[in-house]
Amino acid sequence: MKTAFSLPQRILHWLMAVLILFNLLFSDVMTTFGELYFGDKPIPPEIMTSANIHAYVGIAILALALARLCLRIAQGAPPHPVEEPAVSRVVATITHWALYAMFIIMPLAGIGAFYFKNGMAAFAHIGWMKTALWILIGLHILGVLVHQFYWKTNIIRRMTSG
Repeated sequence: MKTAFSLPQRILHWLMAVLILFNLLFSDVMTTFGELYFGDKPIPPEIMTSANIHAYVGIAILALALARLCLRIAQGAPPHPVEEPAVSRVVATITHWALYAMFIIMPLAGIGAFYFKNGMAAFAHIGWMKTALWILIGLHILGVLVHQFYWKTNIIRRMTSG
Protein backbone atom coordinates (compact mmCIF):
# COMPACT_ATOMS: atom_id res chain seq x y z
CA MET A 1 0.00 0.00 0.00
CA LYS A 2 1.25 3.46 -0.93
CA THR A 3 2.29 5.41 2.19
CA ALA A 4 3.69 8.56 0.58
CA PHE A 5 3.42 10.67 -2.52
CA SER A 6 5.98 10.01 -5.26
CA LEU A 7 9.09 12.19 -5.48
CA PRO A 8 7.75 14.10 -8.52
CA GLN A 9 4.47 14.74 -6.68
CA ARG A 10 6.36 16.04 -3.64
CA ILE A 11 8.61 18.28 -5.74
CA LEU A 12 5.61 19.74 -7.56
CA HIS A 13 3.78 20.29 -4.26
CA TRP A 14 6.59 22.30 -2.67
CA LEU A 15 7.52 24.18 -5.84
CA MET A 16 3.90 25.21 -6.28
CA ALA A 17 3.64 26.17 -2.61
CA VAL A 18 6.58 28.57 -3.00
CA LEU A 19 5.25 30.08 -6.24
CA ILE A 20 1.71 30.46 -4.90
CA LEU A 21 2.89 32.13 -1.70
CA PHE A 22 5.14 34.41 -3.74
CA ASN A 23 2.23 35.54 -5.90
CA LEU A 24 -0.14 35.90 -2.94
CA LEU A 25 2.30 37.80 -0.74
CA PHE A 26 3.67 40.08 -3.44
CA SER A 27 0.45 40.91 -5.27
CA ASP A 28 -0.02 44.51 -4.06
CA VAL A 29 1.58 45.89 -7.21
CA MET A 30 -1.17 44.21 -9.21
CA THR A 31 -3.74 46.50 -7.60
CA THR A 32 -1.81 49.51 -8.87
CA PHE A 33 -1.30 47.81 -12.23
CA GLY A 34 -5.03 47.05 -12.50
CA GLU A 35 -6.04 50.63 -11.72
CA LEU A 36 -3.72 51.93 -14.43
CA TYR A 37 -4.41 49.16 -16.95
CA PHE A 38 -8.20 49.24 -16.69
CA GLY A 39 -8.15 53.04 -16.45
CA ASP A 40 -6.23 53.24 -19.75
CA LYS A 41 -3.41 55.16 -18.06
CA PRO A 42 0.32 54.80 -18.72
CA ILE A 43 2.00 52.03 -16.76
CA PRO A 44 5.48 52.81 -15.38
CA PRO A 45 8.15 50.27 -16.39
CA GLU A 46 8.74 49.04 -12.82
CA ILE A 47 5.01 48.34 -12.38
CA MET A 48 4.90 46.56 -15.75
CA THR A 49 7.94 44.46 -14.83
CA SER A 50 6.36 43.43 -11.53
CA ALA A 51 3.06 42.67 -13.27
CA ASN A 52 4.86 40.53 -15.85
CA ILE A 53 6.63 38.58 -13.10
CA HIS A 54 3.29 38.00 -11.35
CA ALA A 55 1.73 36.82 -14.64
CA TYR A 56 4.64 34.52 -15.53
CA VAL A 57 4.60 32.96 -12.07
CA GLY A 58 0.84 32.45 -12.44
CA ILE A 59 1.32 30.73 -15.79
CA ALA A 60 4.01 28.52 -14.24
CA ILE A 61 1.57 27.62 -11.45
CA LEU A 62 -1.04 26.66 -14.05
CA ALA A 63 1.43 24.46 -15.96
CA LEU A 64 2.68 22.80 -12.78
CA ALA A 65 -0.90 22.29 -11.57
CA LEU A 66 -1.82 20.48 -14.78
CA ALA A 67 1.27 18.27 -14.47
CA ARG A 68 0.47 17.64 -10.83
CA LEU A 69 -3.14 16.78 -11.61
CA CYS A 70 -1.98 14.28 -14.26
CA LEU A 71 0.38 12.70 -11.73
CA ARG A 72 -2.38 12.58 -9.12
CA ILE A 73 -4.70 10.82 -11.54
CA ALA A 74 -1.98 8.43 -12.77
CA GLN A 75 -0.29 7.67 -9.45
CA GLY A 76 -3.05 8.35 -6.95
CA ALA A 77 -2.55 9.38 -3.35
CA PRO A 78 -1.87 7.48 -0.15
CA PRO A 79 -5.01 6.47 1.75
CA HIS A 80 -6.23 8.57 4.64
CA PRO A 81 -4.79 7.49 8.00
CA VAL A 82 -7.09 5.17 9.95
CA GLU A 83 -6.97 7.59 12.90
CA GLU A 84 -8.70 10.27 10.83
CA PRO A 85 -12.45 10.53 11.51
CA ALA A 86 -14.76 10.02 8.53
CA VAL A 87 -15.97 13.63 8.52
CA SER A 88 -12.36 14.85 8.40
CA ARG A 89 -11.69 12.57 5.44
CA VAL A 90 -14.56 14.21 3.57
CA VAL A 91 -13.33 17.71 4.47
CA ALA A 92 -9.77 16.79 3.43
CA THR A 93 -10.92 15.36 0.10
CA ILE A 94 -13.08 18.39 -0.69
CA THR A 95 -10.28 20.77 0.34
CA HIS A 96 -7.69 19.00 -1.82
CA TRP A 97 -9.88 18.96 -4.93
CA ALA A 98 -10.91 22.58 -4.32
CA LEU A 99 -7.22 23.50 -4.17
CA TYR A 100 -6.61 21.73 -7.49
CA ALA A 101 -9.54 23.65 -8.99
CA MET A 102 -8.15 26.96 -7.70
CA PHE A 103 -4.69 26.13 -9.07
CA ILE A 104 -6.30 26.01 -12.51
CA ILE A 105 -9.12 28.58 -12.49
CA MET A 106 -7.23 31.33 -10.68
CA PRO A 107 -4.38 31.50 -13.23
CA LEU A 108 -6.93 31.30 -16.05
CA ALA A 109 -8.77 34.29 -14.57
CA GLY A 110 -5.43 36.09 -14.24
CA ILE A 111 -4.68 35.37 -17.90
CA GLY A 112 -8.11 36.70 -18.84
CA ALA A 113 -7.50 39.88 -16.86
CA PHE A 114 -3.87 40.48 -17.84
CA TYR A 115 -3.77 39.45 -21.49
CA PHE A 116 -7.39 40.05 -22.54
CA LYS A 117 -8.30 42.99 -20.28
CA ASN A 118 -11.33 41.15 -18.93
CA GLY A 119 -12.62 43.14 -15.96
CA MET A 120 -14.84 40.34 -14.64
CA ALA A 121 -11.89 37.97 -14.60
CA ALA A 122 -9.79 40.57 -12.77
CA PHE A 123 -12.56 41.17 -10.22
CA ALA A 124 -12.89 37.43 -9.54
CA HIS A 125 -9.11 36.90 -9.49
CA ILE A 126 -8.36 39.54 -6.87
CA GLY A 127 -11.65 39.10 -5.03
CA TRP A 128 -13.33 35.85 -4.16
CA MET A 129 -10.66 33.62 -5.74
CA LYS A 130 -7.84 35.15 -3.70
CA THR A 131 -9.92 34.92 -0.52
CA ALA A 132 -10.96 31.33 -1.26
CA LEU A 133 -7.37 30.32 -1.95
CA TRP A 134 -6.18 31.77 1.39
CA ILE A 135 -9.01 29.92 3.19
CA LEU A 136 -8.16 26.63 1.46
CA ILE A 137 -4.46 27.04 2.26
CA GLY A 138 -5.39 27.72 5.89
CA LEU A 139 -7.58 24.60 6.01
CA HIS A 140 -4.81 22.55 4.42
CA ILE A 141 -2.21 23.71 6.95
CA LEU A 142 -4.67 23.29 9.84
CA GLY A 143 -5.34 19.74 8.69
CA VAL A 144 -1.63 18.93 8.66
CA LEU A 145 -1.22 20.40 12.16
CA VAL A 146 -4.18 18.44 13.55
CA HIS A 147 -2.80 15.24 12.04
CA GLN A 148 0.70 15.91 13.29
CA PHE A 149 -0.03 17.06 16.82
CA TYR A 150 -3.52 15.82 17.76
CA TRP A 151 -3.95 12.52 15.96
CA LYS A 152 -0.16 12.02 15.79
CA THR A 153 -0.31 10.40 12.35
CA ASN A 154 2.94 12.01 11.14
CA ILE A 155 1.11 12.76 7.89
CA ILE A 156 3.67 15.41 6.98
CA ARG A 157 6.10 12.61 6.09
CA ARG A 158 3.91 11.73 3.07
CA MET A 159 4.84 15.07 1.48
CA THR A 160 8.39 15.44 2.78
CA SER A 161 10.62 12.40 3.07
CA GLY A 162 8.27 9.76 1.74
